[in-house]
Amino acid sequence: MCGIVGFIGDRDCVPIILKGLANLEYRGYDSAGIVTISDGNVNLRRCQGKIVDLRGLVEADPLSGSLGVGHTRWATHGKPCEENAHPHTDQDGRVVIVHNGIIENYAELRDELEAEGHTFRSETDTEIVAHLIGKYYDGDLLGAVRRALEDVEGSYALGVVCRDEPDVLVAARKYSPLIVGLGEGESYIASDVPAILEYTREVVHLNDGELAVLRRDGVSFYSEDGTPIEHEPMTIEWSAEMAAKDGYSHFMLKEIFEQARAVEDTCRGRLVGEEGEVDLLGELGMSAEELASIPRVIAAACGTAWHACLVGKYMIEELARLPVEVDYAAEFRYREPIISPGTVFIAVSQSGETADTLAAIREAKERGAKVVSICNVVGSSVARDSDAVLYTHAGPEIGVASTKAFTTQLTLLFLLGMQLARARDTISEAAAAEYLEALRSIPAKIDRLLQQADHIAAIADKYHMATNALFLGRGEGYPIALEGALKLKEISYIHAEGYPAAEMKHGPIALIDDRMPVVVLAMRGRRYDKIMSNVQEVKARNGIVIALISEGDEETKAKVDEAIEIPDTAPLLSSIVAVVPLQLLAYYMAVERGCHVDQPRNLAKSVTVE
Repeated sequence: MCGIVGFIGDRDCVPIILKGLANLEYRGYDSAGIVTISDGNVNLRRCQGKIVDLRGLVEADPLSGSLGVGHTRWATHGKPCEENAHPHTDQDGRVVIVHNGIIENYAELRDELEAEGHTFRSETDTEIVAHLIGKYYDGDLLGAVRRALEDVEGSYALGVVCRDEPDVLVAARKYSPLIVGLGEGESYIASDVPAILEYTREVVHLNDGELAVLRRDGVSFYSEDGTPIEHEPMTIEWSAEMAAKDGYSHFMLKEIFEQARAVEDTCRGRLVGEEGEVDLLGELGMSAEELASIPRVIAAACGTAWHACLVGKYMIEELARLPVEVDYAAEFRYREPIISPGTVFIAVSQSGETADTLAAIREAKERGAKVVSICNVVGSSVARDSDAVLYTHAGPEIGVASTKAFTTQLTLLFLLGMQLARARDTISEAAAAEYLEALRSIPAKIDRLLQQADHIAAIADKYHMATNALFLGRGEGYPIALEGALKLKEISYIHAEGYPAAEMKHGPIALIDDRMPVVVLAMRGRRYDKIMSNVQEVKARNGIVIALISEGDEETKAKVDEAIEIPDTAPLLSSIVAVVPLQLLAYYMAVERGCHVDQPRNLAKSVTVE
């Protein structure tokens, strides 16, 4: 969950690390710190608060050096405070580490170390690792790290430096993301690509159990048992500018406005031939015959990606007539899931580092499923642990509240549904062509919707003081109601719930009064008459109805308090369009309430711990 940046080279590392941490602040922002090794000294600065607070501390009490590591924290063990902020040192203040992950046996290790005379200055599990490395250090930092990790149970991404080895930075990774960046005469470590994009695009993703030793003259890689290994670096296609705000007030708003482009990029190269047939076979590593023989699909994810799976269920079942179960990844391995022969397990994750999703993947593979992941980050843990991966090509998503990752996940799930349908012969060529023509029109329709941003901002201005909200949808609109409610909760801190509209009468209707906005997905379609009955039920109880309606539906507009017009499209694709105004509504409500949109309280972008 936390952010790590490290540097070794021939220039001052402090501005590089501070800027890298600022680019990773979406991973955690309750405390931060930096350490450099120079002239035989350990120079350590850390504080409670955000990177701006750390920057102020460094300006007041400068430090420098050409070797250092930094950290921005999202607390797991110990409250946010200076003592618990990283970096942490060993007993003698000689070894210094930053850490992302959770040491599961830290209490046992702490007891053992205290019995040996060690004194701890924090409540963190990380400090235990620093003390272990210091305990085993005998002049070989890599060896000490390896020995310490033999004692450790849990997950970690580590950056380790030592006063006695001022030309060495050791990195290690298990179940937590860590990359090594390669430059001319300098090297980097980072939790995520945006931290180092300004300096290099050549990176190596460490695999579980691997270590790296960074020196000024290059990088060496090792397996868990210390065997040297080779890694071929990959080139990151994102530019540093793609990770910047480009003049928008917040990353979230920028990413909402990038969705038309992101959907286009996700489709690019996957629609082939004059008729625009879907071709995912190479990425799936399966033939059409193999796809046709799939008996069952299980999809699993967390948060927004779970909502994408719910929409994907509607898409795949309707198009391919193939049964789809949807699981919370966090719950999947704690029950006894039934994996029949041939089952395909679809894992969805923006970051590719979601701990619960990774655990679900491992459980599914152990039970014999073929794992297909939908992911945004090339080379991520989810991608590497899967049998096949479909990349969304959304580009970096910095805002904690997911937007363009969601719409591109929906796009890929639809493409997958179409590929399965053609392989299983459950859709005609004419119907497939009609659907794909509708898909090609989605980016333009998103752009048309975004032209209503000022109108949606005005709605938010009227209702931003609400304390509760209800989101209603039917069919594929129900997961979008869930996603709209989640967005409002995440960034505006308004309590909101999403429901299938028919369920309103089974409890939630008791909450409706003249102070409670009810957001209804009320576009024309086969469920239109039913959803309009729900609108009437809300109005009969003096509820405030904010309705997403089809363009030109004046009759519905006259019956509701606020209307947002949605361009008509195929019902199975409507979710990709309809979620956009709900993202904007949540965004503008949060802005009106003075909330920190890109870094909402208690949340982090990548949930890399359970």
